Amino acid sequence: MHTTGPLTPRPLMQIVSGFWASKTLAAACELELFTMLSATGALTADAIGDRLGLRPRPAETLVTACASLGLLDVSDGRYGNSALAEEFLVKDKPYYFGGWVAGVDAHDYPGWMRLMDALRTDRPTAWNPDERSSLFDPGDPVMVDFFWQAMHSLSIFTASVLACSVDLGGVRRLLDVGGGGAAYDIELCRRYPVLTTAIYDLPFVCDLTRPVIDKAGFGERIELIPGDFFAEPELPGGYDACLLSMILHDWSEDDCRTLLAKCHRALDPGGQILISELLVNDAKDGPPDAALMSLTMLVETWGRNYTAAEYSAWLTDTGFTQVRVERFDAPGANGVVIARKPA
Repeated sequence: MHTTGPLTPRPLMQIVSGFWASKTLAAACELELFTMLSATGALTADAIGDRLGLRPRPAETLVTACASLGLLDVSDGRYGNSALAEEFLVKDKPYYFGGWVAGVDAHDYPGWMRLMDALRTDRPTAWNPDERSSLFDPGDPVMVDFFWQAMHSLSIFTASVLACSVDLGGVRRLLDVGGGGAAYDIELCRRYPVLTTAIYDLPFVCDLTRPVIDKAGFGERIELIPGDFFAEPELPGGYDACLLSMILHDWSEDDCRTLLAKCHRALDPGGQILISELLVNDAKDGPPDAALMSLTMLVETWGRNYTAAEYSAWLTDTGFTQVRVERFDAPGANGVVIARKPA
């Protein structure tokens, strides 16, 4: 964090108090404050408290905090949604982000409270590796109730930005590896009318994803293929594009290289691979969202967030050519690394 003028501890205070803002947002989403205000219009703090079942003091402190964060606008003592909250924090809006807020609060936050354990042991703390082999456990109620909804909320706007940032006009069949939730497939199919996609993911994830696809009206163009991309020797073949969106950061370098090799074999000659991620700077000095997501992977998985240079080297080693990086700004990714399988 760079400052001008005399040094003060204020930047440190901002870092230390970051969880105050996070928990404020999580509580407001859990109470469905923004969804309620979208339906009623602006209300006084007391009226909001009455509707949410809160006493005057907690109601006032909550709405004041939300207003300070730019989530609520206040006029004549009445609080209403800001444009940001109305667009992204109202349930059933197309780019509802509240699922990600709830997922992080329920799943990531407890693990982050044990960050020192993760640092000292190099093991995840958001779940117990001694009790199960993977984070992605269909028997974990937090995983089923929060994680996949959270990933969809994080992915849907990111997918829209990706669709506008990369030209896939020549692509006809795309394989979305680990694409449970279908956010990328839905957005890409909306933008490219002749595109068909297939999501390859765990069976229980496919079951959770089917209603999302049907609701979006793309059941004829988005196929679900149950499978495990590490347990199975090969991925389904015959595709001219392969998408890995927020997948590789979950895994070690060796696992990433294994999966890239499988993608290479699944692609038709001349096909392209797209790796969409929060990319760490090649100098490994930021940006903050990618660097902190990387630390989250210490708490959550066996991976980390990688640099564009690392992905480029692995792709080249795998046999891909014409590697390039397209940068954009979205909550779930800041760029995409693209390469081609030689024709």
